[in-house]
Amino acid sequence: MYILQFQLEVLKKKLEKGKVIVIYGPRRVGKTTLLNHFLEGCGDYLFVSGEDVFVHDYLSSQSIEKLRDFVGDKQLLVIDEAQKISNIGINLKLLVDHFPSLSIIATGSSTFDLARKVGEPLTGRKKVLQIFPLAQIEMGKLETPAQTRANLEKRLIFGSYPEVVLLSSDNDKKEYLHELVRDYLYRDILEYEGIKKSKKIIELLQLIALQIGKEVSYSELATRLGLGKATVEKYLDLLEQVFVLINIRGFSRNLRSEITKTSRYYFCDLGIRNALINNFNFFSVRNDVGEVWENYLIMERLKKQHYHQIYANNYFWRTYDQKEIDWIEESEGELHGFEFKWKNRKVKAPALWQKTYPESTFEVISQDNYLDFIT
Repeated sequence: MYILQFQLEVLKKKLEKGKVIVIYGPRRVGKTTLLNHFLEGCGDYLFVSGEDVFVHDYLSSQSIEKLRDFVGDKQLLVIDEAQKISNIGINLKLLVDHFPSLSIIATGSSTFDLARKVGEPLTGRKKVLQIFPLAQIEMGKLETPAQTRANLEKRLIFGSYPEVVLLSSDNDKKEYLHELVRDYLYRDILEYEGIKKSKKIIELLQLIALQIGKEVSYSELATRLGLGKATVEKYLDLLEQVFVLINIRGFSRNLRSEITKTSRYYFCDLGIRNALINNFNFFSVRNDVGEVWENYLIMERLKKQHYHQIYANNYFWRTYDQKEIDWIEESEGELHGFEFKWKNRKVKAPALWQKTYPESTFEVISQDNYLDFIT
């Protein structure tokens, strides 16, 4: 069964001769599936993998003749896992400059290699798409509202990687997620600059998993892990770049009492988070329901923003005396505050927020109205 990916139609619209489309997303999130369904409607094309040594010889050559021999008369070149190829950015530039009738699609499971390699050489020549684990925007097309609500708790527990969603057994879902954490999640990081401390990365993620919705202290993490503060910050940055975590900063515009220099981290997929701490319990016996709900809403909101091209700056808001709002969006000069509650409770915006930002809006997002917020 194929769940129609939102970016499929976007990819069709953006494909253009003389341009490179770069598709980013985590491993096993469906990049290759997206390409396979896209290519069903294409004519003559060349599909290669950046993990193929034979492909490296040509696409890292910086030789126009070797590139011509490789591409031939194809009108479309698709390179999966392009970050594995040395000098890929320069070679893509050569292809674009010397084969103006060629369209190119390149995918990557990390941004620290591919973005750096294609960034400067392809300035003005590339378009970027990002693929996330399945969004409610996508799954909602196959469900009634009642089915969506019935599936909600499992989505918060097992996440929304495509294969997880399609597996029918809870045990199969758990096994898949544990395999993903064990074998795939850190592969790009461990290949980057020879990083070897995979155990420390797992321990770091486990600590972050227990701090969802809370400000993170790099110094405290470093002490608990026996690492330097700079190393912890580097690992967290890499985990963002391989789409395991996202980092949200504090908002401030007026007050000294507002916290701005700390970060909150959330998981791009809750199934990964729950596998890391081995907690697949249902909500009746969990003590982290609020944190899981907050993570879910934030990621689904980010997917909505990205897919519908809603341009916003995203923050949390907190003061040193513990006044806070879970989610702040700054868009087109307007401020919108959102508080996340699993149970619908009557919550008012903090008086200090209202006084400081009187033109802002405020809304509580609960099970009663969350679908409007994320779809």
